[in-house]
Amino acid sequence: MQPFHAHPFQAMLLFFVRMSFRNAFRHRLRAALTTLGIVVAILAFGLLRTVVDAWYAGVDAASDARLVTRNAVSLVFSLPLAYKDRIRQVEGVQTVAWTNWFGGVYIDESNFFPQFAVDVPTYFSLYPEFVFEPNQYHDFLRDKRGAAVGRKLADRFGWKVGDVIPLRGTIYPGNYPFVIRAIFEGRQRNTDTNIFYFHWGLLNDRLEQLAPGRSNRVGAFVLGIDDPANAGPVSVAIDREFKNSLAETLTETEKAFQLGFVAMLQTVVDAIKLVSYVVILIIMAVVANTMAMSARERTAEYATMKALGFTPGVIRTLIALESMLLVTVGASMAILLTGPVVAAFAKPVSAFFPVFNISVETRLLQLGGAVAIAFMSALLPAWQAGRTKIVDGLRKLV
Repeated sequence: MQPFHAHPFQAMLLFFVRMSFRNAFRHRLRAALTTLGIVVAILAFGLLRTVVDAWYAGVDAASDARLVTRNAVSLVFSLPLAYKDRIRQVEGVQTVAWTNWFGGVYIDESNFFPQFAVDVPTYFSLYPEFVFEPNQYHDFLRDKRGAAVGRKLADRFGWKVGDVIPLRGTIYPGNYPFVIRAIFEGRQRNTDTNIFYFHWGLLNDRLEQLAPGRSNRVGAFVLGIDDPANAGPVSVAIDREFKNSLAETLTETEKAFQLGFVAMLQTVVDAIKLVSYVVILIIMAVVANTMAMSARERTAEYATMKALGFTPGVIRTLIALESMLLVTVGASMAILLTGPVVAAFAKPVSAFFPVFNISVETRLLQLGGAVAIAFMSALLPAWQAGRTKIVDGLRKLV
């Protein structure tokens, strides 16, 4: 039987791995605390980036083929329903739907969720990302007291088809009992299904009885256009149609409309982004300090290795591998924990962030942050160790 002889390259690689492992975990408490710091930093980075992604979820899901026409002054002011006929006549417009924000209260104010009164036939023809069971959609369409709710919202409160959901009006006074006729799913993972829809006609009928002056008014028109490339000219044409009227309009793409809401808190979003990167920089400094301490403690060892013929490149490689080993262990644990942590946060924040998922980009940024920590933290200690003179190192043995 022939004895096993390792290839020189394999033997060298095995040597590097063993030495790096021993050096990395020589001081177990220090290694454990450093690894814990890496876990916390990369986990926090992933969670903060997920919050930023959730903030932009509505923007990312917006369609370039949909426009939103609202009052040029503010969303607070409504538009006459009669505008729909003139908008339809604008070249490039294919579908005109309308909607009102309802703002009702379910049981108490803490149970917040978006509620919209919409013109059902036209509105949902513009949103193919909402998937209905055909029978449920037809039931919803026929029942003026009916409501359609997203799957996430239904799961949040345990609602099912046929349940009666009482909403107390705030913007529109009165009590409104709705019957759930449909529960829709999202076609894609980032589709917002934390929404409550009901018939605009029901709300308008109530207003005609209680406040006739507020009836036949809409919060915004949602438009389907023939070609997203024509969004600019169509928007200009619509706004020109109502220029100098009592209620001038502002028409923009759905994405720009959603960005308007994000812009109101842009400073907060930018602060979260900054904090996420500061966390990485702080842990980078911590790991660099750990590596510097380890390198200083082993100055005599590195000098001995040099005296035995090991080159500065070998010593620097050992320190780099030691840093990579610590960061790999910490980063792997952090990335594995990010999923459960985000899932735990998803339900409490569902009212504010209907879409709260880890994106592929966030995973890649976590990996990139781990590589940056491993490389940058080992850079200075490795350079200093490589420059250590044999005499100065051996003097520490005396």
